[in-house]
Amino acid sequence: MSAGRKIISRNRQASHDYSLLTTYDAGIVLMGSEIKSIRENRINLRDGFVQERGGELWLMNVHVSPYDKAPIFGHADPVRPRKLLLHRREINQIISKIREKGYTVVPIVVYLERGKAKIEIALAQGKKQYDKRADIAKRDSDRQISRALKGEL
Repeated sequence: MSAGRKIISRNRQASHDYSLLTTYDAGIVLMGSEIKSIRENRINLRDGFVQERGGELWLMNVHVSPYDKAPIFGHADPVRPRKLLLHRREINQIISKIREKGYTVVPIVVYLERGKAKIEIALAQGKKQYDKRADIAKRDSDRQISRALKGEL
């Protein structure tokens, strides 16, 4: 990540539930009060996913809380679909992978770069339960090894 990025929110659950294959940086089409809420860290990526509609990619089910100091007229739905801005070549790559069985696209990180909200999305494959258990066991064994090495020093 570059120095000009301020990370707003991470989706830690995504790396637990999915094997992340390729990441893309995308812009998000937002309303004025939504960017203000995002700057106040009032966004939740946990249940979010990316869907293809009419040759475009849309961010679905991501909750951006309404901005307190703005009127709510026209901004009633905090989980409305939001269009993602990517290059056409990237969109075509992602859409072709989404149409294959077993692939999905999940949001990983929302960050600010030069005042603009961006989102990092990842092409992912769902993990099976035994894959999750293997990852947990590997993490635990790595932790025990590092503790043993610290004890020797």
